[in-house]
Amino acid sequence: MNKYELLIFDWDGTLVNSIGRIVESILVAAARCDLPRLDEGSIKGIIGLGLPEAIAALYPNVTDRRLVEAFRRAYADHYLSLEAEPSALYPGVAHALQQFRDQGHQLAVATGKGRRGLDRVLAGQGWTDFFDVTRCADETASKPDPLMIHEILAHCGVGPERALMIGDSVFDLEMARRAGVDSVAVAYGAQPVEVLLSCSPCMAINHFSELGDWLCSAAGHAEVVAYVG
Repeated sequence: MNKYELLIFDWDGTLVNSIGRIVESILVAAARCDLPRLDEGSIKGIIGLGLPEAIAALYPNVTDRRLVEAFRRAYADHYLSLEAEPSALYPGVAHALQQFRDQGHQLAVATGKGRRGLDRVLAGQGWTDFFDVTRCADETASKPDPLMIHEILAHCGVGPERALMIGDSVFDLEMARRAGVDSVAVAYGAQPVEVLLSCSPCMAINHFSELGDWLCSAAGHAEVVAYVG
């Protein structure tokens, strides 16, 4: 029996190798809006938030709505130009997700992307109807607010003790904690593993394929032991 009936995945930095494009698009938007250039680590530290929340975190003194909107447009335009060739899935993701579905797991996405952006990339992967439910930051509260997970749990009819959040940011893991859901940290994404471990995930994975092995192990044990792969 699966310990976790429902697997909830972040998108960027967890399923898809898009972190470099996000960083580049933030830098381009800042330059076009004559805002200070930020270091890569600072930008990676906000990946996972919705775009309005990310802009506010990076530039807390920018309150002019027109400037914020100009930044948003510049970011979106550059990111879409890069996505003319869609960002690649991380190795092993497509196979593992199909395996999870075949094993009886429900699958969900909880992302800081907007709905239009997520629908576009899902269609590009041929996954329009693959996930049981998807939630985006522009249609609910941004991470780390737990509302996104609460809505996913309600849609799937699953209690928090039977769900697992998999993500590469503290916003993913903190959202899971607030929702009473276990989490797995992704160590190959946006944020350093030592930062993610401060959120007390059940495990940290260095490769997506490690998740399936851990889930099989967890299914046979009442207690899940923390492990860093």
